[in-house]
Amino acid sequence: MNPTIIAAGAVVWRFDGDGQVLVLLIHRPRYDDWSIPKGKLDDGEQLISCAYREVIEETHLKVKFGPFITDTEYYVADGLKRVSYWAAHAYDHSDMFIPNDEADEGRWLTIEEAIELATRESDKEVLSIFFKTPFDAQTLIMLRHGKALAREEWLGEDEDRPLAQLGTLQAKRMISIYQAFNVEKIITSDAIRCYDTVDPLARALDIKLKVEKDVSENTWKKDKEKAIEFAKEIIKTDETLIVCSHNPVLPRMLEKLTKKIDFDYPDNKLLPGEAWVIHHKKKEVLQIDRLEAPQI
Repeated sequence: MNPTIIAAGAVVWRFDGDGQVLVLLIHRPRYDDWSIPKGKLDDGEQLISCAYREVIEETHLKVKFGPFITDTEYYVADGLKRVSYWAAHAYDHSDMFIPNDEADEGRWLTIEEAIELATRESDKEVLSIFFKTPFDAQTLIMLRHGKALAREEWLGEDEDRPLAQLGTLQAKRMISIYQAFNVEKIITSDAIRCYDTVDPLARALDIKLKVEKDVSENTWKKDKEKAIEFAKEIIKTDETLIVCSHNPVLPRMLEKLTKKIDFDYPDNKLLPGEAWVIHHKKKEVLQIDRLEAPQI
Protein backbone atom coordinates (compact mmCIF):
# COMPACT_ATOMS: atom_id res chain seq x y z
CA MET A 1 0.00 0.00 0.00
CA ASN A 2 1.32 3.45 -0.92
CA PRO A 3 1.87 5.89 1.95
CA THR A 4 -0.59 8.77 2.31
CA ILE A 5 0.46 11.83 0.33
CA ILE A 6 0.51 14.88 2.63
CA ALA A 7 -0.14 18.32 1.17
CA ALA A 8 -1.32 21.79 2.20
CA GLY A 9 -2.77 24.91 0.66
CA ALA A 10 -4.87 28.00 1.26
CA VAL A 11 -8.00 29.75 0.08
CA VAL A 12 -6.60 33.12 -1.04
CA TRP A 13 -9.12 35.93 -0.67
CA ARG A 14 -9.55 39.69 -0.82
CA PHE A 15 -12.27 42.36 -0.75
CA ASP A 16 -13.25 44.06 -4.01
CA GLY A 17 -14.08 47.77 -4.24
CA ASP A 18 -17.61 47.14 -2.98
CA GLY A 19 -16.53 45.13 0.04
CA GLN A 20 -17.48 41.81 -1.51
CA VAL A 21 -15.28 38.80 -0.75
CA LEU A 22 -13.48 37.33 -3.74
CA VAL A 23 -11.41 34.13 -3.76
CA LEU A 24 -8.67 33.07 -6.14
CA LEU A 25 -8.72 29.92 -8.23
CA ILE A 26 -5.73 28.99 -10.36
CA HIS A 27 -5.58 27.02 -13.58
CA ARG A 28 -2.89 24.34 -13.51
CA PRO A 29 -1.88 23.40 -17.06
CA ARG A 30 -0.28 20.16 -15.87
CA TYR A 31 -3.70 18.86 -14.79
CA ASP A 32 -5.89 21.21 -16.83
CA ASP A 33 -7.97 21.97 -13.75
CA TRP A 34 -9.15 24.93 -11.67
CA SER A 35 -7.85 24.58 -8.16
CA ILE A 36 -7.22 26.14 -4.78
CA PRO A 37 -3.44 26.75 -4.47
CA LYS A 38 -1.86 23.71 -2.82
CA GLY A 39 1.04 21.28 -3.04
CA LYS A 40 2.97 18.44 -1.45
CA LEU A 41 4.81 18.66 1.85
CA ASP A 42 8.61 18.70 1.70
CA ASP A 43 10.62 16.53 4.10
CA GLY A 44 10.74 18.11 7.57
CA GLU A 45 8.33 20.88 6.57
CA GLN A 46 5.46 22.05 8.75
CA LEU A 47 2.01 21.94 7.17
CA ILE A 48 1.41 25.68 7.43
CA SER A 49 4.88 26.35 6.03
CA CYS A 50 4.04 24.15 3.07
CA ALA A 51 0.73 25.96 2.50
CA TYR A 52 2.46 29.35 2.60
CA ARG A 53 5.24 28.25 0.25
CA GLU A 54 2.79 26.79 -2.25
CA VAL A 55 0.67 29.94 -2.29
CA ILE A 56 3.74 32.09 -2.95
CA GLU A 57 5.02 29.76 -5.66
CA GLU A 58 1.68 29.45 -7.44
CA THR A 59 0.38 33.02 -7.13
CA HIS A 60 3.33 35.35 -6.31
CA LEU A 61 0.94 37.34 -4.11
CA LYS A 62 1.65 38.84 -0.71
CA VAL A 63 -0.62 37.01 1.72
CA LYS A 64 -1.40 36.97 5.41
CA PHE A 65 -2.57 33.64 6.81
CA GLY A 66 -5.60 33.46 9.06
CA PRO A 67 -7.64 30.59 10.50
CA PHE A 68 -7.29 26.94 9.68
CA ILE A 69 -10.19 25.79 7.48
CA THR A 70 -10.25 22.00 7.24
CA ASP A 71 -8.54 18.79 6.11
CA THR A 72 -9.73 16.86 3.06
CA GLU A 73 -8.88 13.43 1.71
CA TYR A 74 -9.24 12.02 -1.78
CA TYR A 75 -7.59 9.44 -3.99
CA VAL A 76 -5.14 10.22 -6.79
CA ALA A 77 -3.15 7.89 -9.03
CA ASP A 78 -0.45 7.44 -6.37
CA GLY A 79 -2.88 6.71 -3.53
CA LEU A 80 -4.68 8.60 -0.75
CA LYS A 81 -3.95 12.32 -0.52
CA ARG A 82 -4.63 14.40 2.60
CA VAL A 83 -4.63 18.19 2.25
CA SER A 84 -4.80 20.81 5.02
CA TYR A 85 -6.13 24.30 4.24
CA TRP A 86 -5.89 27.78 5.74
CA ALA A 87 -7.45 31.11 4.83
CA ALA A 88 -4.95 33.58 3.34
CA HIS A 89 -5.68 37.28 2.82
CA ALA A 90 -4.05 38.80 -0.28
CA TYR A 91 -3.35 42.20 1.23
CA ASP A 92 -1.13 43.98 -1.31
CA HIS A 93 -1.58 44.20 -5.13
CA SER A 94 -4.06 41.38 -4.62
CA ASP A 95 -5.48 41.60 -8.12
CA MET A 96 -2.13 41.11 -9.86
CA PHE A 97 -1.77 37.38 -10.35
CA ILE A 98 1.47 36.50 -12.16
CA PRO A 99 1.38 33.45 -14.48
CA ASN A 100 4.10 30.93 -13.72
CA ASP A 101 5.18 27.33 -14.32
CA GLU A 102 2.65 26.00 -11.81
CA ALA A 103 -0.35 28.12 -12.81
CA ASP A 104 -0.91 29.88 -16.11
CA GLU A 105 -4.08 31.75 -15.12
CA GLY A 106 -5.79 33.03 -11.98
CA ARG A 107 -9.34 34.26 -11.53
CA TRP A 108 -10.85 36.30 -8.70
CA LEU A 109 -14.38 34.99 -8.14
CA THR A 110 -17.25 35.18 -5.71
CA ILE A 111 -17.66 32.12 -3.50
CA GLU A 112 -20.56 30.92 -5.63
CA GLU A 113 -18.58 31.36 -8.86
CA ALA A 114 -15.54 29.62 -7.40
CA ILE A 115 -17.56 26.64 -6.21
CA GLU A 116 -19.05 26.36 -9.69
CA LEU A 117 -15.66 26.57 -11.46
CA ALA A 118 -13.55 24.41 -9.11
CA THR A 119 -12.76 21.06 -10.71
CA ARG A 120 -12.47 18.84 -7.62
CA GLU A 121 -15.39 18.19 -5.32
CA SER A 122 -13.00 18.44 -2.37
CA ASP A 123 -12.10 22.01 -3.40
CA LYS A 124 -15.79 22.89 -3.63
CA GLU A 125 -16.22 21.58 -0.07
CA VAL A 126 -13.27 23.62 1.23
CA LEU A 127 -14.63 26.79 -0.37
CA SER A 128 -18.01 26.21 1.30
CA ILE A 129 -16.38 25.74 4.70
CA PHE A 130 -14.09 28.77 4.22
CA PHE A 131 -17.00 31.18 4.20
CA LYS A 132 -18.12 29.84 7.60
CA THR A 133 -14.76 30.57 9.26
CA PRO A 134 -13.67 33.94 10.74
CA PHE A 135 -11.36 34.47 7.75
CA ASP A 136 -11.19 38.26 8.22
CA ALA A 137 -10.55 38.19 11.99
CA GLN A 138 -7.50 39.60 13.77
CA THR A 139 -4.78 37.20 14.90
CA LEU A 140 -3.09 36.88 18.30
CA ILE A 141 -0.46 34.16 18.73
CA MET A 142 0.39 32.84 22.19
CA LEU A 143 3.70 31.01 21.92
CA ARG A 144 5.44 28.96 24.59
CA HIS A 145 9.21 29.32 24.54
CA GLY A 146 11.31 26.59 22.96
CA LYS A 147 12.81 23.69 24.87
CA ALA A 148 14.90 25.10 27.71
CA LEU A 149 17.71 23.67 29.76
CA ALA A 150 16.25 21.64 32.64
CA ARG A 151 15.88 23.52 35.91
CA GLU A 152 18.04 21.00 37.76
CA GLU A 153 20.83 21.55 35.23
CA TRP A 154 20.93 25.32 35.77
CA LEU A 155 22.53 26.91 38.83
CA GLY A 156 21.70 30.54 38.09
CA GLU A 157 18.49 32.57 38.36
CA ASP A 158 15.57 30.91 36.61
CA GLU A 159 14.87 33.90 34.34
CA ASP A 160 18.44 33.50 33.01
CA ARG A 161 17.98 29.80 32.17
CA PRO A 162 18.79 29.41 28.46
CA LEU A 163 17.35 27.35 25.68
CA ALA A 164 18.65 23.84 25.22
CA GLN A 165 20.17 22.94 21.86
CA LEU A 166 16.76 21.65 20.73
CA GLY A 167 15.16 24.95 21.71
CA THR A 168 17.71 26.92 19.72
CA LEU A 169 16.96 24.82 16.65
CA GLN A 170 13.23 25.26 17.22
CA ALA A 171 13.68 29.03 17.34
CA LYS A 172 15.41 29.08 13.96
CA ARG A 173 12.74 26.93 12.34
CA MET A 174 9.91 29.09 13.64
CA ILE A 175 10.73 31.62 10.93
CA SER A 176 9.26 29.46 8.17
CA ILE A 177 6.08 28.97 10.23
CA TYR A 178 5.28 32.43 11.55
CA GLN A 179 6.23 34.43 8.47
CA ALA A 180 2.92 33.20 7.05
CA PHE A 181 0.97 35.41 9.47
CA ASN A 182 2.62 38.71 8.45
CA VAL A 183 3.38 39.41 12.12
CA GLU A 184 3.56 43.11 13.01
CA LYS A 185 4.63 42.99 16.65
CA ILE A 186 6.42 40.50 18.92
CA ILE A 187 6.23 40.68 22.72
CA THR A 188 8.35 38.49 24.96
CA SER A 189 8.72 37.73 28.64
CA ASP A 190 11.97 39.02 30.11
CA ALA A 191 13.18 35.43 30.62
CA ILE A 192 16.18 34.57 28.44
CA ARG A 193 14.49 31.39 27.14
CA CYS A 194 11.55 33.43 25.81
CA TYR A 195 13.66 36.22 24.34
CA ASP A 196 15.94 33.78 22.54
CA THR A 197 12.95 31.86 21.16
CA VAL A 198 11.59 34.84 19.21
CA ASP A 199 14.77 36.82 18.57
CA PRO A 200 15.63 34.96 15.31
CA LEU A 201 12.07 35.49 14.06
CA ALA A 202 12.12 39.19 14.99
CA ARG A 203 15.41 39.66 13.15
CA ALA A 204 14.13 37.83 10.07
CA LEU A 205 10.96 39.96 10.01
CA ASP A 206 12.81 43.17 10.94
CA ILE A 207 10.69 43.68 14.05
CA LYS A 208 12.01 45.19 17.28
CA LEU A 209 11.23 42.92 20.23
CA LYS A 210 9.23 44.37 23.09
CA VAL A 211 10.13 42.90 26.50
CA GLU A 212 7.14 42.71 28.86
CA LYS A 213 7.66 41.73 32.50
CA ASP A 214 3.93 41.31 33.08
CA VAL A 215 3.94 38.02 31.13
CA SER A 216 7.02 36.58 32.83
CA GLU A 217 6.87 33.55 35.09
CA ASN A 218 8.62 35.50 37.82
CA THR A 219 5.92 38.21 37.83
CA TRP A 220 3.20 35.54 37.63
CA LYS A 221 4.34 34.02 40.92
CA LYS A 222 4.01 37.41 42.64
CA ASP A 223 0.93 38.89 40.94
CA LYS A 224 -1.19 36.81 38.54
CA GLU A 225 -3.51 39.71 37.74
CA LYS A 226 -0.86 41.55 35.73
CA ALA A 227 -0.83 38.88 33.03
CA ILE A 228 -4.63 38.77 33.06
CA GLU A 229 -4.90 42.53 32.57
CA PHE A 230 -2.29 42.36 29.83
CA ALA A 231 -4.35 39.74 27.99
CA LYS A 232 -7.42 41.98 28.16
CA GLU A 233 -5.45 44.79 26.54
CA ILE A 234 -3.78 42.91 23.69
CA ILE A 235 -7.06 41.34 22.54
CA LYS A 236 -8.20 44.87 21.65
CA THR A 237 -5.42 45.45 19.13
CA ASP A 238 -5.79 45.31 15.36
CA GLU A 239 -2.15 44.27 14.97
CA THR A 240 -1.08 40.71 14.30
CA LEU A 241 1.14 39.94 17.24
CA ILE A 242 3.00 37.15 19.02
CA VAL A 243 3.32 36.91 22.78
CA CYS A 244 6.06 34.52 23.92
CA SER A 245 5.69 33.41 27.52
CA HIS A 246 5.44 30.39 29.82
CA ASN A 247 3.12 27.50 30.47
CA PRO A 248 1.74 28.71 33.79
CA VAL A 249 0.98 32.11 32.28
CA LEU A 250 -0.39 31.53 28.77
CA PRO A 251 -3.17 29.04 29.69
CA ARG A 252 -4.55 31.45 32.26
CA MET A 253 -4.45 34.33 29.78
CA LEU A 254 -6.32 32.21 27.24
CA GLU A 255 -8.88 31.15 29.84
CA LYS A 256 -9.56 34.80 30.64
CA LEU A 257 -10.12 35.68 26.98
CA THR A 258 -12.62 32.85 26.51
CA LYS A 259 -14.30 32.97 29.92
CA LYS A 260 -17.37 34.98 28.93
CA ILE A 261 -18.25 32.99 25.82
CA ASP A 262 -19.31 29.43 25.16
CA PHE A 263 -16.03 28.26 23.69
CA ASP A 264 -14.32 24.89 23.96
CA TYR A 265 -10.69 26.00 23.82
CA PRO A 266 -7.85 23.50 23.29
CA ASP A 267 -5.97 21.47 25.87
CA ASN A 268 -4.71 23.99 28.39
CA LYS A 269 -1.07 22.98 28.21
CA LEU A 270 1.43 23.90 25.54
CA LEU A 271 4.57 21.88 24.94
CA PRO A 272 7.83 23.80 24.39
CA GLY A 273 7.70 25.57 21.03
CA GLU A 274 3.92 25.14 20.58
CA ALA A 275 1.42 27.96 20.14
CA TRP A 276 -2.24 28.86 20.17
CA VAL A 277 -3.31 31.01 17.23
CA ILE A 278 -6.30 33.02 18.39
CA HIS A 279 -8.62 34.63 15.83
CA HIS A 280 -10.76 37.41 17.26
CA LYS A 281 -13.02 40.36 16.45
CA LYS A 282 -13.97 43.19 18.78
CA LYS A 283 -12.45 41.32 21.77
CA GLU A 284 -14.44 38.16 20.99
CA VAL A 285 -12.48 34.96 20.39
CA LEU A 286 -13.94 33.17 17.36
CA GLN A 287 -11.49 30.35 16.67
CA ILE A 288 -8.35 28.90 18.21
CA ASP A 289 -5.87 26.88 16.21
CA ARG A 290 -2.94 24.99 17.67
CA LEU A 291 0.47 24.94 16.04
CA GLU A 292 2.91 22.19 16.93
CA ALA A 293 6.55 22.89 17.69
CA PRO A 294 8.84 22.99 14.64
CA GLN A 295 10.05 19.58 13.52
CA ILE A 296 13.75 19.00 14.12
